[in-house]
Amino acid sequence: MTDLLVRLQTALAERYAIERELGQGGMAVVFLAQDLKHHRAVAIKVLRPELAMALGAERFLGEIETVAALAHPHILPLYDSGEAAGFLYYVMPYVEGESLRERLTREKQLPSRMHCGSPAKWRPR
Repeated sequence: MTDLLVRLQTALAERYAIERELGQGGMAVVFLAQDLKHHRAVAIKVLRPELAMALGAERFLGEIETVAALAHPHILPLYDSGEAAGFLYYVMPYVEGESLRERLTREKQLPSRMHCGSPAKWRPR
């Protein structure tokens, strides 16, 4: 188990049972967890602690605000967000299936029906 996973499990133990890492990008790591209060699978996106210390948390906090404001049938809602033991995180529903990267590797190009259109058509809540 990675040090980050163990520390996050401890920090969020009262609310979420962190199971495993789902993926990571340049800014954050995403984990699969169980929401202990609502008995549902969730994805928790956590800002890398070293980035929070080096660059500040403003960009990630802006991402949380943006995600919270979106309302569209093809965009997952924000369930929760916060800070625990120095970790900034937000929680969304877990959707089982392949990642976009895996699908693009398999298909090379998405069918036109998969495109969600212009962001200008998305309406905030």
